[in-house]
Amino acid sequence: MIEALVRQTRTVRRFVEQKAVETPLLRAWVDLARLGGSARNAQALKYMIITEAALRAQLFPLLGWAGCLPDWPGPGPGERPPAYIVCLLDDALARGPETEAHFDLGVATQNLLLGAAAHGVFGCRIGAFSAEKVQRLLGLEDRFRVLLVLALGYPAETVVVEEMRPEGDIRYWRDEQGVHHVPKRSLAEVLVSPPAPK
Repeated sequence: MIEALVRQTRTVRRFVEQKAVETPLLRAWVDLARLGGSARNAQALKYMIITEAALRAQLFPLLGWAGCLPDWPGPGPGERPPAYIVCLLDDALARGPETEAHFDLGVATQNLLLGAAAHGVFGCRIGAFSAEKVQRLLGLEDRFRVLLVLALGYPAETVVVEEMRPEGDIRYWRDEQGVHHVPKRSLAEVLVSPPAPK
């Protein structure tokens, strides 16, 4: 079951905007995020759920959507996410180097996205944003730092994973039908053999 869930949990950038994601579900997925491992057990990540339309409209233009699709400005009206979860680092709780918070963030957001996918909801981790503008928009205290914005919703696009071509091009792309293709390295390519015993 976990293998099927991991395989279907893909990044989605176009959503059915008018189909709301219920707040109890969003809260349940944040609960999955908080249960993930945490370096030094600092548990310094906090989360803000955003579903209100006016605030979503203000947040949207502060986000970058697809580095490999430079001519695409992001989802159009009707395709924008009906929910966001903003991932924050609480400096009052952080311990150790900031890289540890980013390890925690990867674990937490994968838990969250797997939980969402089990309900047919998919998302996009967005790390390209104006931190200062997002901070100001959300009225965050200085102790909070925005690490990541998760866009979430029911998908309005098809995403397929395929074997990377021999030339090794890692860029995702869209075909004429709008299907989003994501090349992945093969299992053989990512496995590194240990040295022979001495």
